Amino acid sequence: MKKQYTLSIFLSAALVASTSAQTRDSINTKDIREVIMVSSRAPKQISEIPGTVWVIGEKELQTQIRGGAGLKEVLGNMIPGFDFGNQGRTNYAQNMRGRNVLVMINGVSLNSTRATSRQLDSVDPFNIDRIEVLSGASAIYGGDSTGGIINIITKKPISNNLAFETSVGLKTGFNKNDLDKRIAQSVSGGSDAVKFRLGAAFTQNEGAFDANGDQIITDVKQADFQYNRSIDILGGMTAKLSSNQDLSLDLQYYNSKVRNKKWLSFGQNFVGFTTKNPDLINVLDGADSDVVPRTERFMGNLQYSLRNILGGQNLILQAYGRKEEVDFGASFAEVPKPPAGITLPIFLSSARGNTNVYGVKAVLSKQWNAFNFTYGVDGDLESFKGDQAIFNPQKSSESGGLVNKTDAFVGRYPDTRTSTLSGFIQADWNITKQLTLSGGVRQQFINVKLDDFVGFKEQVYMHFGYGNSADVVKGGKNNYDVTLLNASLLYRITPSWQTWFSFSQGFAVPDAAKSYGFGKYQLANNHWNLINSMNIAEQPLSGIKTDQMELGFRRNNGSEPGLYAQGSFFYALSDKTLKIDNVAFTISLLDQKLRNYGFEGALGYRFAQGLELGGNILLMESKTETVDKGWQNQSVYTTNPSKFMVFTGWNAKRFSVRLQMQNSLNYTDLADMRIDGYTLFDFIGDVKLNKGTINFGVQNIFNRQYTTIWGQRSVFFYGAPQKAFAYQGRGTTFSVGYTINY
Repeated sequence: MKKQYTLSIFLSAALVASTSAQTRDSINTKDIREVIMVSSRAPKQISEIPGTVWVIGEKELQTQIRGGAGLKEVLGNMIPGFDFGNQGRTNYAQNMRGRNVLVMINGVSLNSTRATSRQLDSVDPFNIDRIEVLSGASAIYGGDSTGGIINIITKKPISNNLAFETSVGLKTGFNKNDLDKRIAQSVSGGSDAVKFRLGAAFTQNEGAFDANGDQIITDVKQADFQYNRSIDILGGMTAKLSSNQDLSLDLQYYNSKVRNKKWLSFGQNFVGFTTKNPDLINVLDGADSDVVPRTERFMGNLQYSLRNILGGQNLILQAYGRKEEVDFGASFAEVPKPPAGITLPIFLSSARGNTNVYGVKAVLSKQWNAFNFTYGVDGDLESFKGDQAIFNPQKSSESGGLVNKTDAFVGRYPDTRTSTLSGFIQADWNITKQLTLSGGVRQQFINVKLDDFVGFKEQVYMHFGYGNSADVVKGGKNNYDVTLLNASLLYRITPSWQTWFSFSQGFAVPDAAKSYGFGKYQLANNHWNLINSMNIAEQPLSGIKTDQMELGFRRNNGSEPGLYAQGSFFYALSDKTLKIDNVAFTISLLDQKLRNYGFEGALGYRFAQGLELGGNILLMESKTETVDKGWQNQSVYTTNPSKFMVFTGWNAKRFSVRLQMQNSLNYTDLADMRIDGYTLFDFIGDVKLNKGTINFGVQNIFNRQYTTIWGQRSVFFYGAPQKAFAYQGRGTTFSVGYTINY
């Protein structure tokens, strides 16, 4: 039987509700020829898409996850254009093709104007059905998709019968107190008219240790998953209202939070920090902080589809909301050197950000013999509030940073409100059976408003007794009116071979909260007078528009033995370069061109006997045009090295095994800052029993000692003492789990 799949990056849930369990289970990255994806906001078969698309199916995803890898690591391994992921909580600068990635769950964006880099700390993999990826700049989805799109599709009810899934697992390196545990349970069922699924996943982690058996330093800036406890509760319901109407609802509560158990100690009176003595910096028991790293999210997503209306058109409507609270860990405050006459104690603080997003989307599509049109509108409202907890200096100092009690909250960033209204139209013309011309336009209106704000450092000074009032940095608003275009040609050489050439534009709005709200002050008569400042109304930041060209190809013959391949040569250019101030941690835009170019691809071969060989690669140059030296390597703050992954595996009816190697190359930027590459080997597999499946894995088989990419970048960001920020990778770890469907 030929398998058909209805997948939609925009509204998957409404379209997938009727898909059978058999088809769902067979989706994987090696069967992309038959998978229906979205490149124009309506379902389309992958072989009809003039762009680079990848799908990680449930079986492949779960094999990797239950074998010990985290979600960011799986995406970095399996998606050629996506950077390798670290083992911490942040996905900062984990880009696609060197650019921003738009991350979504069931078509709902997890990106925000204030980038907290927690998009992939958003859902437990137990609740994920598959992950759909579109590489490269997208004019169809607008903001933040300058590098590509990752859409996480959650599991949906698919059967009328009452069904259960139970999954348990353990992960350890056999060091003291490093046993991670997970347990998950789901129930689903229903009738022909209404189906439901409720899934709950719980994880609890302990410490993590490097290849030398030393505990990895806890990430005090962005936070990691040591001593973390998370719960993900996801409920889904689909209803067939009539033969041409479907309704679906997803509700999620996600809470990922570090327990007060161990934290980084700098020694009594912070002597390890003041003397930069690494021997005095250690992870110790006794942590007790009022604010700990966490990600807490409530999300709702209502979707409605109506087919064959208004002359044979199909309508998809979506309404969604997301409420998110993000806390960071206790760390030394990011306050530049105070002016003369002001002496601050050494103190710790924690950042907090609250984001609320509400939006609606509508898409109509129409198919004629040789033409297809898709058009629609998007609208959303977002608000952000960012504060900073100031901890009592004496209590923090006495404990070396383990005990942190809040004295006050001060404003960290100006309150920000962003509204977006967009319209788009996309068209395909099948000139012949082999050749298709596609094109479209998106018009996007963005309004960014900032409240008045007293500079963060001046609020800190007043907290410690220097001044009792201050002028405000004026807020204001800025409007963006952006037109994004795309055009492409797709040629079908054979049913298995396609090639394409495409042009597409993407757009990103700079983080306004990190760009404004600060200024130069002077203290007089116990009042902080504002001398000058950046003002959004008078000095608006430009958006960053990216133009991308791509020449690509793919070959796939379904699930049959033989060769499968996909690759693309790309060139992306923008006229702005993002600059990061690693003292005040503000951003600005430079009038310098930024270009990324290279090759992204995957190649594999399946033998009839079950043997499979393959791999993927990203070779990329990221350059910024400087005034005095011409094109130079882009900063390591935002750019990652090229990389590749190779594997060999055996797939049998009752078991499968896979040995894979990931290799990150070296990278040196224009300031001679260097990220060193590394090579890791992992072994994963599963055994199918009469009832249930056992999964197993060994990560970092050869116990390689290495500093993660984020760990190397953190040293550049935060400086000395290096031991506090050079986060090491985990040594050899073993994972085992059991999953049963009944």
